[in-house]
Amino acid sequence: MKRISSIAVVVLSLLLAGCSVGPNYKRPQVQVPKEWTVQPARGTSMKALETDEWWSSFQDPKLNSLIERAVDRNLDLKLALERVQEARAARGTARSGYFPSIDANVSATRLRGGINQGIIRAVPSSADPNARANLISPFETNVFQGNLSAAWELDVFGGIRRGVHAATADMVAAEENRRDVLVILLGDVGRVYAQLRGLQRRLEIANKNIETQQETLYLTTVRAKAGLATELDVSRAAAQLESTRAVVPILLSGIDVSVHRLSVLLGQEPGTLRSELEMAAPIPSRGPDIEVGLPSDLLQRRPDIRRAEAQLTAATARVGEAKADLFPRFVLTGTAGRQATQLRDLTLGLGNFFAVGPGISLPLFNGGRIRSNIALQTSRQRGALISYQSAVLNALEEVQNALVRYSREQERRDRLHQAVQQSQLAVDLSAEQYRAGLVDFLSVLDAQRGLYANEDQLVQSQTSVTANLIALYRALGGGWGASGVVNRPTS
Repeated sequence: MKRISSIAVVVLSLLLAGCSVGPNYKRPQVQVPKEWTVQPARGTSMKALETDEWWSSFQDPKLNSLIERAVDRNLDLKLALERVQEARAARGTARSGYFPSIDANVSATRLRGGINQGIIRAVPSSADPNARANLISPFETNVFQGNLSAAWELDVFGGIRRGVHAATADMVAAEENRRDVLVILLGDVGRVYAQLRGLQRRLEIANKNIETQQETLYLTTVRAKAGLATELDVSRAAAQLESTRAVVPILLSGIDVSVHRLSVLLGQEPGTLRSELEMAAPIPSRGPDIEVGLPSDLLQRRPDIRRAEAQLTAATARVGEAKADLFPRFVLTGTAGRQATQLRDLTLGLGNFFAVGPGISLPLFNGGRIRSNIALQTSRQRGALISYQSAVLNALEEVQNALVRYSREQERRDRLHQAVQQSQLAVDLSAEQYRAGLVDFLSVLDAQRGLYANEDQLVQSQTSVTANLIALYRALGGGWGASGVVNRPTS
């Protein structure tokens, strides 16, 4: 008992003196402007973003439905979730180093031996109470044994603790990666949906112009037969009609591609959503002003920045884990069990053998492996720091670019809206003047061509405004924290 007490005192002293070698993580200082360097875009506010459900501002039930189904079925998001589960399991493996490992062993052996075989029987056999110790003559007996063995590494220099810290940071990085995949997914669904509605609207405009140009061609043909127009006018009208018709296959192809993409984003076969989305609907328009917030908010809002920081934390912890290999390892081991030559003699009670004691292993020569691993982990830590700084800069760039594009495209849309109104007036005036013989037919065709081009560009601009708005939400990190869409994984 005195020996066991002495061992316990030694173990307790080692635990109390334990420390963690290597650097402790500190969030790096990055230069973030106090305000955005670009002028605030029209329709934006510098208030902090209060809700992540940006798609609800468009008040489009179909878009809301697509978003919900994409979150539930998208395969990339499911894969990212599996990466989170994988990281959790790896963390559990690392945490197991805190606790002792206990193994049980049961064996049954038929033994024949003697001094010539290197096996002796120094005690009487339980099967033959009258037998005496014999070191020369061969003997044969059964040996039944059951034992428990335990080993516990004492984390004196913090190698296990650093490993757990690194595994925990890896798990956080996997969670943030899932959120980043979610942000990208929601942005892609919104962008492709807006493109689909824009293409459908462009197809409506093209078909409307085809009808108008067919009527123009018919009237021109009639007037040519009556001697009021020339064959040149007929040829020009026919050429413009075919030119407009040539746009239709491109638009239909774009619609098909958009439907295919949305179907895959929802984890379904391409074309599954065709019947659901074939009916045209308005392009989603923006709701209230967007709350952009301050540049410093991105450090907490953007999941890719949070992922980069978690990766830096893990890399820092692994430097300490590598440095711990330079120091001795202390392991407390113990074995206890019972053995007998008859199975009935294996009774419960005090075992007839035990062993307990500490062990120390010290690295003396390993060909520079430990030092090289420390240099490797240190280099990875510096690389993780550079990746974090790069993620912050890229986030700032994306937001400011999105602000510029959103603002400028709104201006372009308004100009095109005015151009459409003026083009419609020009079509009406040229038609009246042509019937009155004041202008030639080329003026009518030019006016119609200009109207169609401006109407088509207006729809494209309206689509771009919505797409740029979604890109701004995505750059701000919107979408990953929405209630009812994604739940934060528990550690």
